[in-house]
Amino acid sequence: MGCTDRHFRFLLRLLSPNAMLYSEMIVTGALLYGEKEKFLNHSNDAPCSFQLGGSDPKELAMAATLIEQAGYQEVNLNCGCPSDRVQVGGIGACLMAKPELVADCFQAMSSAVDIPVTVKTRIGIDNNEDYHFFKHFILTLYEAGCRTFIIHARKAILKGLTPKENREIPPLKYHYVYQVMEELPDATFILNGGIRTLEEFVKLKNQTDGLMLGRAIYSNPYLLAHLENAIFSTPLPSQLAILGEFRSYIIRQLDNRVAVKHMVKHLLGYFTGIRGAKQFRRHLSTHMFEDGASINVLDNALKASNVTENLIHEAFS
Repeated sequence: MGCTDRHFRFLLRLLSPNAMLYSEMIVTGALLYGEKEKFLNHSNDAPCSFQLGGSDPKELAMAATLIEQAGYQEVNLNCGCPSDRVQVGGIGACLMAKPELVADCFQAMSSAVDIPVTVKTRIGIDNNEDYHFFKHFILTLYEAGCRTFIIHARKAILKGLTPKENREIPPLKYHYVYQVMEELPDATFILNGGIRTLEEFVKLKNQTDGLMLGRAIYSNPYLLAHLENAIFSTPLPSQLAILGEFRSYIIRQLDNRVAVKHMVKHLLGYFTGIRGAKQFRRHLSTHMFEDGASINVLDNALKASNVTENLIHEAFS
């Protein structure tokens, strides 16, 4: 949330022609009673799934219809977010305790749209973490017609841990995913959680039907180009050329009165591993929130860090 917005997805699509991209989670109320154009607006990011948070079947069906009309290729129901804020609304990971309700939500959504409806979930919540609990949740949705599951392979602790801690402290149990794959061979299972490097990605990529990375890509967007190369043999794009295309995108958005901070924040990790990256991040972080900030924020960050020169030097050394 707050990361994979339309601007970041535009950057990711430049880096990877084939990866399935996911929106940040948006609650149904924001679409039905808020500024729906703000949340649904997107361009050049297909294939892309819109992730919904909600627990009311009727509202989810209405929101899914808007998502399909906006041109997304999939709608994804979030049953994995452990945040206190979403728990108050009865959505996210706490829904794992109500598999029949989630099944009703899935059926309402899938009946309303022609695009695929998928579910992202954990393997358990709090003390409900044995395989039987996980399998019952998945099987309930499977019997309702769901055939694609994205599994963050660790449980969620609903009280006492922050969302960040919930991504790190509960142990990963990939074997839960491998086992349910064997028991439901006609369903698709995407593995999520703990995948941070190209080496880990390559090691795991043939174990399930797909892999999902979140924070690893956000902290180092160019990693996605390496993953694209590993899966599809797509030639690695020029990191500087991609930045040039994104710079042109920023200028177009500035003409539409989008604040520069909403776009350049996604570049903080773009030069991860390149000499000068720290100075580049520092300059962006310091100046992108200033009143009247323009494309000069990016240009001056590049000049102050010498990161482009260092990147060129490393490419030819």
